[in-house]
Amino acid sequence: MKFDRITHDPRVMGGKPCIRGLRMTVGMVLGWLATGHTREQVLAEYPYLEAEDIDQALAYAAWRMQGPEGAAVPA
Repeated sequence: MKFDRITHDPRVMGGKPCIRGLRMTVGMVLGWLATGHTREQVLAEYPYLEAEDIDQALAYAAWRMQGPEGAAVPA
């Protein structure tokens, strides 16, 4: 799977995986969802995010959890 919305830049948030180069990390998005916020609440709180950003953050996290071999994630 191609993660075209996930960026890594050592100058942005210490190189953590971010959404489209913004100062919004994948971990921040996951944290909001994990604490019970809905996708709609996250999008309302951060209007510069798009639904596809949340989708890709979730897919990226699942892919990373597959281990170092980076098993494929279904499209």
